[in-house]
Amino acid sequence: MTRTIDDLLEDAAVPVAGNPHFDVGAALLRLAADAGRSSASPSTHLAGAARAGRQLSTVCRWAINAPSAPADISRLADAPTRGTQGEFDEDGAAVFACLLFLTSHPESAQFWWQLSAGAGNRIAAYCLHLHHLALGEHREAAHWRHEVTAATTEGGGIDEVLLDCLSAVASYVRKNGSVSSTPPTGQLEMEVDRLADDDGGITGPPDRRLADRLREFANR
Repeated sequence: MTRTIDDLLEDAAVPVAGNPHFDVGAALLRLAADAGRSSASPSTHLAGAARAGRQLSTVCRWAINAPSAPADISRLADAPTRGTQGEFDEDGAAVFACLLFLTSHPESAQFWWQLSAGAGNRIAAYCLHLHHLALGEHREAAHWRHEVTAATTEGGGIDEVLLDCLSAVASYVRKNGSVSSTPPTGQLEMEVDRLADDDGGITGPPDRRLADRLREFANR
């Protein structure tokens, strides 16, 4: 089943400690407003790029910690090619890309995000938006944000306010932690590195061994 922005927000639910009257919704809207302010100064652009990189790491952690992640990777491992309509699993490709990004393979992650986003996965498109923002590539970032928010023949896009709230939650979780954003283990990282070719790239699909390691990671 295709995961949505709403799924990420649900998986990333943050417990509120302290004041029981704390207005989470209002706080998220304030954070979103702060994140939306822009400036032409280089220091602001650098700060924005760094923030996008941190948010991307958090979103990727949500993706690999999601209950559906092992099954998504398994489907991609079992049916990796795109030769027949329906064979390519865009959800698995999005999770695989997030795992690649978290294990220091950003170029390979971009490759798999593009495959997934091209097949209609909005989480992959959102990751590409953050990825290009982190690189200071604002035109590309704007393109992928449009892909997230634009309506298609299959349904409406993601609301801009909801997208800003997702960014705000990602920033909050990055600062305060969450069980839904655990980083990959060293063993999982080694399994990913095993798939790299001589140039360090990973354009081939995951295999069952990696899928099993991700399942063990999810069940830890």
